[in-house]
Amino acid sequence: MGQTSLSTGGSPHTVAELEDLAFELRSKLLHLCGTYEGAVHIGGDLSAADILTALFEYGLHVDPTDLRNPSRDRFVLSKGHAAVCMYIAMSIRGFFSYEGIVDTYGQLDSAYGMHPCKVQLPGVECSTGSLGHGLPIAVGMALSARGRGESHRVVCLLGDGETGEGSVWEAAMAARSNELGNLVAFVDRNRQLMTSFAEERVVFEPYPDKWAAFGWNVVHVDGHDMGQLVDAIDALPETSSDRPTVVICETVKGKGVDFMEHNLAWHAGSLGAADLERAMAALEASRTKESV
Repeated sequence: MGQTSLSTGGSPHTVAELEDLAFELRSKLLHLCGTYEGAVHIGGDLSAADILTALFEYGLHVDPTDLRNPSRDRFVLSKGHAAVCMYIAMSIRGFFSYEGIVDTYGQLDSAYGMHPCKVQLPGVECSTGSLGHGLPIAVGMALSARGRGESHRVVCLLGDGETGEGSVWEAAMAARSNELGNLVAFVDRNRQLMTSFAEERVVFEPYPDKWAAFGWNVVHVDGHDMGQLVDAIDALPETSSDRPTVVICETVKGKGVDFMEHNLAWHAGSLGAADLERAMAALEASRTKESV
């Protein structure tokens, strides 16, 4: 469905156009990482770039000019350390300017902190950062919507590492018990933690089976295949259904930059001028290879 027109929560895009937007997102991520003096959580940002592009440009029904509309979809970034990726995805979607992010990121009183803050930045639905908390909050938001008879979705993006925490599975059980078909979790399954590979510390597999055992509708996709992400969004059950859905996205930490991919050293870091040039060249080469 690479060139088919898509009906979206925002403007209609083809899959190819969404891929171009994801490339733009990654390029801007690297630029910020090369201009900011501190560390950026670049590895997990790059692994989530396609997912966040698909959500903000296709899946989420939200109007950047009408942020208080009660019918809007809600988005919770449970892996709050990927805030930069979310900020840039939102800027591309038209919530605010990219230049504002670059000019003030990480500064005192900036709206663009290392973790998102709803008090500082309109459009952010929930302040996050402590891992394992996003899904419980999203469950509460979805349950509240049910109680008010509202039909919007609540979408939560988690990292797979944080799903080793008990709070996630308590929330998963509560979501099924309350028949929250209006709740969707996307998992950035990049199989890396901060200092180790995931299965070395916590045995997650059989990962899809765990979610299924908690009563969730389970979808398994390549998190870097935009067509698969779009298909997964299109196939989501109606919000009136009685089962929450999890979309497990197989991803690569540092995706698109060869020296960052699968490299534990790039959980967080900064790029000097030479490294930025090298990273941009690698990203362009990766794009060319994938388009062949």
